[in-house]
Amino acid sequence: MVLDEGPLRVPYNSSLTPIQPSGLTTAVVRATTVVSVNVIAAEGLSKRFPRVTALDRLSLDIGPGVTGLVGANGAGKSTLIKILLGLSPATEGRAAVLGLDVSTSGPAIRERVGYMPEHDCLPPDVSATEFVVHMARMSGLPPTAARERTADTLRHVGLYEERYRPIGGYSTGMKQRVKLAQALVHDPQLVLLDEPTNGLDPVGRDEMLGLIRRIHSDFGISVLVTSHLLGELERTCDHVVVIDGGRLLRSSSTSDFTQTTTTLAVEVTDSDAHPDGTGALRRSLTEAGVKLVGLDGLDTEGLPGAGHILLVEATGEETYDLVRDSVAGLGLGLVRMEQRRHHIAEVFRSDEARPAAVPAGAVLQKGSGRDEH
Repeated sequence: MVLDEGPLRVPYNSSLTPIQPSGLTTAVVRATTVVSVNVIAAEGLSKRFPRVTALDRLSLDIGPGVTGLVGANGAGKSTLIKILLGLSPATEGRAAVLGLDVSTSGPAIRERVGYMPEHDCLPPDVSATEFVVHMARMSGLPPTAARERTADTLRHVGLYEERYRPIGGYSTGMKQRVKLAQALVHDPQLVLLDEPTNGLDPVGRDEMLGLIRRIHSDFGISVLVTSHLLGELERTCDHVVVIDGGRLLRSSSTSDFTQTTTTLAVEVTDSDAHPDGTGALRRSLTEAGVKLVGLDGLDTEGLPGAGHILLVEATGEETYDLVRDSVAGLGLGLVRMEQRRHHIAEVFRSDEARPAAVPAGAVLQKGSGRDEH
């Protein structure tokens, strides 16, 4: 880990606490735990190219924890990361990472920040150990510490047994783990992960998301992770920043995005007497005066073979009783009855009606056709 003995600039404050990160055996002299401040701050940040504006007066504040940055290709995610790393100058505006000005302190920022790029950039003819040791040495670690940290980090990401194999023979998931290891090997205070689940199957995605959560929960490292898959961010992040066309659409905690509503999601099975159990329950509840939500009260996210989900407006405890009694009276099986939560995707649907809004599909779809730069 590269240590800075001098004071860190405001608004970044830290408490330096000796810790031994779980799962790592190499002793860490001291690690920085960020407390109640922004690790990333941007104000009026713009980046213009001759034919496109990648960032358009973007202002945001990102605190400690795991933060998701969501948007389609062309939304400005990669451009923002390059600016935050001090690799690309902004056209206008200002930004700071860990209290360091990105326009003047690029090398100091890169000492304290780990970066996992989206695209495959690994040399095929060297082993994971050789590559990660090299990256550790590039970050300033002495040879012995670099080797020890490499072994510990590869163990953490699940590549310890395969660490001496040439990277060219690795699967996509293994290559993603190598990229994650090189971002962590120098004990950064912040890691920037650009589409870390790109190209992974469902099992590989779940494993990568688990690793990302552990980066913060076990090691106290803050994370900024970009993705176009909203469900991943709901499961992984404490805070979500939504951008499109280089502009900020919304920045909120994940709990705000997914807060519970007054809508009940009810799912029932069919029966011999009622082949369409959902339809029978809908008629029964309507006759009882229960208000349904949406078009005919239907949501199309039901489990296979169990009919659709019926969305019911819950006005009080009596609504639960009415639903329960109606299901029992019809002789149907109750699969679930729960309060519905908002989803992050709804921010796009709710913005569709606004003149300056971005269509939901454009945000959720990879490859919008615009150059990400």
